Amino acid sequence: MPRKTKATPSPTGLRRLLFRAPVRLYRWHLGWLLGGRFLLLTHIGRKSGQPRQVVLEVTGHDRESGTYYLVSGFGPTSQWYRNIRANPEVTIQVGRRRMPARAEPLGPEESGRLMARYAGRHPRTAAKLMKLCGVETDGTAQDYFLAGRDYLPFVAVHPVN
Repeated sequence: MPRKTKATPSPTGLRRLLFRAPVRLYRWHLGWLLGGRFLLLTHIGRKSGQPRQVVLEVTGHDRESGTYYLVSGFGPTSQWYRNIRANPEVTIQVGRRRMPARAEPLGPEESGRLMARYAGRHPRTAAKLMKLCGVETDGTAQDYFLAGRDYLPFVAVHPVN
């Protein structure tokens, strides 16, 4: 059974600069270098009302519907996650494609299923994500399911036509 090993603070200082570096790639029109594995999410600050941006790993993509799946690695207290809960109208950029979208926070069971699926496809990256998030797992699909269900909220981002 997974357990939280420590509180997961949002990055600050140099660590924050490193986490924010990919945003600059998109600003310099070089986001395509990150391929389809990452996207730039532009959302509105819930208090400031100003546009905010974050680059996130795409944990899944439904080609038929165009929906992208994201995980809030720092849990439900991540600023971007709190902002999209307050205002789900967002813009995403994947590679060179930019589109309006609607963010939908998913429930615990769906988050668990998506985490287990992601860990099956990318076991090393999933293990690193767990360490970064301060969640200890035994590496089984069941443990990843429980980690996603209990600690890591997922979001579906649906492009708007």
